[in-house]
Amino acid sequence: MGVRTRYTILYGAMILVTGLGLIAIIGAFGSRSTTRAGGDYPAPAAEQIERLQRRLAQSDEAHSQQLVFGLVVGMVVALLLSLVLGRLLAGRVLKPLRVITAATRRISADNLHQRLAVQGPADEVKDLADTIDGLLGRLEESFAAQRRFVADASHELRTPLATMRASLDVAMAKPSPVPAETAVLADRIRAELDRVDRLLEGFLVLARAQHGALDDRSAVSLGALAREALPASSTNLEVYADLDADVVTEGNPVLLARLVGNVIDNAIRHNVSGGWVRVSVSGVSGVARLVVQSSGPVLDPSQVARLGRPFQRLGAERTGDGGTGLGLSIVAAVASAHGGSVSLTALPAGGLTVTVDLPLAVAVPA
Repeated sequence: MGVRTRYTILYGAMILVTGLGLIAIIGAFGSRSTTRAGGDYPAPAAEQIERLQRRLAQSDEAHSQQLVFGLVVGMVVALLLSLVLGRLLAGRVLKPLRVITAATRRISADNLHQRLAVQGPADEVKDLADTIDGLLGRLEESFAAQRRFVADASHELRTPLATMRASLDVAMAKPSPVPAETAVLADRIRAELDRVDRLLEGFLVLARAQHGALDDRSAVSLGALAREALPASSTNLEVYADLDADVVTEGNPVLLARLVGNVIDNAIRHNVSGGWVRVSVSGVSGVARLVVQSSGPVLDPSQVARLGRPFQRLGAERTGDGGTGLGLSIVAAVASAHGGSVSLTALPAGGLTVTVDLPLAVAVPA
């Protein structure tokens, strides 16, 4: 039972109790009794008095019945009106709370800059709204500081990595013969450096998308991006493509290309030998939709949503593959920055379906 219903019942009960008390008071003061006159009167006068007393008693009884009927009708009408007006008043009183609730639900980590900004007198409702606005402000500062730290740390760490890689290349390029063990160790270090470099690049892209850095916006063909991201040849996987080149969205071409590439790369990387990948691009209900289905290990449907978070993987099959664990989280961040959404669905026979919806643009890409 909602608060509005409880308030309506409370208002109706108050009117009912008040009305019953009013009926009792009116009944106590409005009732009257007819007393018979005593004494010896001549027979004609006594009959006349008796007749008048009977008429007066009948009149009193009719008056009492009319009074009770009128009070009951008035009470019923008052109760119905109290329920209707009580519901309207309760709705009006609770309207600011509904506005605050709806506005708070619309605010997420991607739009913490929004505020409730409730106008009105300085009462309890406005104090609550101002408190929520203050909390949102502190959360926005915390999220912004976290993203700045990730971006700055990732950017600063790339310099020593480049220096380490250059030093390794110089050491391996010396004219003196390099022992085989040293060459193997150098290759292993270079592979690890490349992996860390990919991880830092993923951090930078993720931070840029979460910051909403959508400069250089232009019309981009989603089908063309998918065609470029598809592997040129694959001996272990069957790739099916249904790409509509006329499906166009608007945004940053680099981030959108990373989005499409990560989705397709995720489908290929986390597949099984002899599996398949199906990629389709279409315009559906005013959105540009990219759907990538792939075979693979059976995933827990209740845990699939975790794949959109950084460093989240499911099962041993999705570990040790050389990935960074940021692929789908970057996809989700880029889609959200472009006003889109990402949904993940586990296939019953194994594998995953990734659906990306982006705003459909009418402009033709260059």
